[in-house]
Amino acid sequence: MAHTFGVDLRGIIDLLSHHLYSSPRVYARELLQNAVDAITARRALQPDAPGEVVIEPVGSSGGTLRITDTGIGLTEREVHDLLSTLGRTSKRDDLGFARQGFLGQFGVGLLSAFLVAERIRLVSRSVKGGPAVRWTADAAGNYEVEVVGGADNPTSADAADLDIPVGTTIELVPHRDSEHWLEHDVVKALVTEYGALLPVTVRVGDEVVTHGELPWVEDALAYGEKVLGVQPFDAIPVEVPTVGLKGVAYVLPRGVHPGARQSHRVYLKRMLVGDSIEGLLPEWAYFVRCVVDSTSLRPTASRESLYQDETLLAVREELGRQVRDWLVRLDATDPDRTRALLDAHHLGIKSLARVDDEMLRLVERWLPFETTDGPQSLRQFRRKHGVIAHVPDVDEFRQLAPVAHAQGMGLVNAGYAYDAEIMERLVALDGPTAARRVAPSEVLAALGDPDAELERALRERLTSAKDVLERHDCEAVPRDFDPGSLPALLVTNVEAERKRDAQQVGEQADPLWAELLGSLVESTSDAAQRLVLNCRNPLVRRLAQLTDPALVELTVESLYVHALLQARRPMRPKDTAALNRSFLELLDRAVGDHL
Repeated sequence: MAHTFGVDLRGIIDLLSHHLYSSPRVYARELLQNAVDAITARRALQPDAPGEVVIEPVGSSGGTLRITDTGIGLTEREVHDLLSTLGRTSKRDDLGFARQGFLGQFGVGLLSAFLVAERIRLVSRSVKGGPAVRWTADAAGNYEVEVVGGADNPTSADAADLDIPVGTTIELVPHRDSEHWLEHDVVKALVTEYGALLPVTVRVGDEVVTHGELPWVEDALAYGEKVLGVQPFDAIPVEVPTVGLKGVAYVLPRGVHPGARQSHRVYLKRMLVGDSIEGLLPEWAYFVRCVVDSTSLRPTASRESLYQDETLLAVREELGRQVRDWLVRLDATDPDRTRALLDAHHLGIKSLARVDDEMLRLVERWLPFETTDGPQSLRQFRRKHGVIAHVPDVDEFRQLAPVAHAQGMGLVNAGYAYDAEIMERLVALDGPTAARRVAPSEVLAALGDPDAELERALRERLTSAKDVLERHDCEAVPRDFDPGSLPALLVTNVEAERKRDAQQVGEQADPLWAELLGSLVESTSDAAQRLVLNCRNPLVRRLAQLTDPALVELTVESLYVHALLQARRPMRPKDTAALNRSFLELLDRAVGDHL
């Protein structure tokens, strides 16, 4: 047996008017939207028809708000179909209120008035003829419809209704605690914010709040400063004719976090959708803010954001292309401004360079990277060293840089966001000789061997400090390198770490898989770290001459802790303990020698 859904009308009204919209303030936009749509519909029949919306806030009407438009008006049947029936979208199509030229449709939008109103009264006369109709509804979901007079109904008891013109008047009676939303200053501010650009005349009281012209057309930079609160770096005219979109993309003058929301100001047929609209530009363009007007972008049901569909995706790609083309033109015509832009927004442009060849060349030419020769562009570095030898870890680069520089090796710090991907893109475009990753072991291989007698003496001392080195999962390697002021380096033994990880996985895997992992990883040492002692350093040379085993252990552990701090690595509890122990013991020995 078939049944019909039961609908709690009061619950539906509460859902639409209190949960669809983010704030009561949108009631002003919805009422403006309905009025403009009505005027648009009338002008489709009568091109010379007046286009005016008059809003009269709290005053002689006893605390109500009155909105009057010169639109098409409604017949009694249309009042039932459009205002009193939820979900009848096909009826809206039949009556002409869902066509592309309209901002929205009657019905659901009007219910937003219940955000601030306890009761809504509407009086309307249709351009199609017939008597005027009064529709009264309350927040409980009750409504009444009655014919109120006119030439076709001269028996009306309300003499004031006999001269009702074509159009619609809506009166809102506020519910308790919402009276402030209907005060003159609040209404004027809301109507101006949402409807200042509308192509019809909108009055609040006696004051016209619309000016009709797009304010960014005359002076885009001045308008951008007004919207952003700061002078933009530049204003880029943007246009997507397929969706009737025109506007300006403003490049921010200072860097912003890549995770910052893209807050764009979007108008739909000159009605403000919102000033915090997301999704209009690609993610990489987080340093750009748009102000646009469109005739065809699709808003969500609440009309407070844009619907994520294929049209918006195409618009996003096209606007991104136009911003990217501006970057290319700037690079070709104004190198100084290009450098300034990269200084402020290097992350966004680096992000784009991962997938765009021209942006990659722009980054290669202008963006300074940290190198062993100081800050310089990748192109400058390639010109000197031929290949971009890079280290993918910031702390590792900073530890190896002074040693590599002293040996005449060129290194680039590729440890920041998108750097490694940019290096891969350069290899893909220019071949394997364009860039290559440098392992710490490669730098160590370039270091000289120490004097044989000194090396033998050091290794004897290191044998007595074996327990200290094992405690820190470390092996010591003597080398001869500049600068002599650096006593030791601490580098990661990548092969040993890979072997240790494989062993941990193998312990939990089946025997066949464990055997395969064991055959894939071999290392000359199981130590995860290498302490590279610099035989040109006076302290290391004195270490080779020590005869006290306890002092040898203390010196080796102190060198390890110093190298760990130099490498800027996080300290484990046992590292902190070693730092405290070595410092206090050395201090104790120094004080004891003077007693």
